[in-house]
Amino acid sequence: MTAAAARGGAVKGAWVVFAVGALAYVVTVANRTSLAAAGLDAQHRYGITAGTLSSFAVLQFVVYAALQVPVGVLIDRWGPRRLVVLGAATMGVGQLVLAFSTQTWQAVLARVLVGAGDAATFVSVLRVTTNWFPPQRVPVMTQLVGLFGQLGQVFSFVPLVALLHGPGWTPAYAGIGAFSLLATALSIIVLRDVPPGRENPRVTKSVREVGGDLRAALRHPGTRLGLWSHWATPFSGNAFATLWGFPFLVSGQGLSTGTASALLTLYTVTAAGAGPVFGTFVARHPLRRSWLVLAIVGSQAAVWGVVLLWPGPAPLALLALLVVVAATGVPGSLIGFDYARTSNPAHRLGGATGMTNVMGFTASVVLILLVGVLLDVQGAGTPGTYSLDAFEVAFALQYPLWAVGVVGILVSRRQTRALMARDGVVVPRVRDVLRARRSGVAVPAPVPARHDATGDR
Repeated sequence: MTAAAARGGAVKGAWVVFAVGALAYVVTVANRTSLAAAGLDAQHRYGITAGTLSSFAVLQFVVYAALQVPVGVLIDRWGPRRLVVLGAATMGVGQLVLAFSTQTWQAVLARVLVGAGDAATFVSVLRVTTNWFPPQRVPVMTQLVGLFGQLGQVFSFVPLVALLHGPGWTPAYAGIGAFSLLATALSIIVLRDVPPGRENPRVTKSVREVGGDLRAALRHPGTRLGLWSHWATPFSGNAFATLWGFPFLVSGQGLSTGTASALLTLYTVTAAGAGPVFGTFVARHPLRRSWLVLAIVGSQAAVWGVVLLWPGPAPLALLALLVVVAATGVPGSLIGFDYARTSNPAHRLGGATGMTNVMGFTASVVLILLVGVLLDVQGAGTPGTYSLDAFEVAFALQYPLWAVGVVGILVSRRQTRALMARDGVVVPRVRDVLRARRSGVAVPAPVPARHDATGDR
């Protein structure tokens, strides 16, 4: 360990590596959300229904989710740098295909490539960050990765819309493709798996060993707590920002395209601002992480309920509140990765991180697909026939997904707490801590007995 690391600081060159990794994630998010503001344009270009349009995003997320565990295993074997380079290059090719596509099958191929490249990037950038920064700074650095990634949404909501409505479809998506290839070149030049002089933890495992590591990670209740945290928090925001937010605001709520773009920009700004706040909370209160997750889910469910039950179009202030609350889900989902990190040793961290990442995107796939299907079933298959009533029915599907996630969080949290108790660590109830503080009684903070015996209450 270097002297800087021993003092809790970053090693030399860590911030340069972080900057390039963050840029790679900016490009990734821009690619991921690039179809959101172009949803109506895509329907006209390819002559497709809402259900077919949603299948584009669903296919992209299915590819993403299906590749998460293989990518995690490959990170352990090849190192994260190669995966970042491969991911950026694949997304660049995908966007160039989309730029010149005129038929539906070409657009489908493009979104498959974008989903595959997206799958390789985020968890790889997280591993680079973990390797270059000391453990106590990783929660905040993880949120900073997410913060910079939100700039990709700004790109897809503002400049991309301007390009689509100006030069047109081909220049807009060719520009994103070129941006991706630039990130590829910078990643080749700058990124390194580990700091100089440190042993690279890459390992080659048999299929049986990989399966054993995945089973061991999944058996740990702390890992499952991360899985369900990642399931419950991001799908509402993902569906909104990736595909259905813009049509909902314009066709459903009757807003202008400029106002809708402004609200989606507010979404991005909020997500970026919430990330460091959440990261600081997690670093300071690692045994209370699930309370933050539950607060995020509860606020999303409450505000969506008001919007969906509002008679007629909702006031702009309420829609702005909806956007702000939905935006907390993506940085909140990163808490799931912190559970994976603290519940598993380094040799199985790639697989555990991949499994965690699958959950939120699986929920997102389900919601994105079913919203499109329900819009079609209700006769809202074209931009001109979208109705607010149809959107209200479709977005109500979020509640069963939240319910599943909350149950998973509560069950796995109780199991994690039981594991800690067997190790002699009892976490006091929040209400007991608050009562003691009001009484002026000091309550010692419990410390997990093992690195992987992490829990909260």
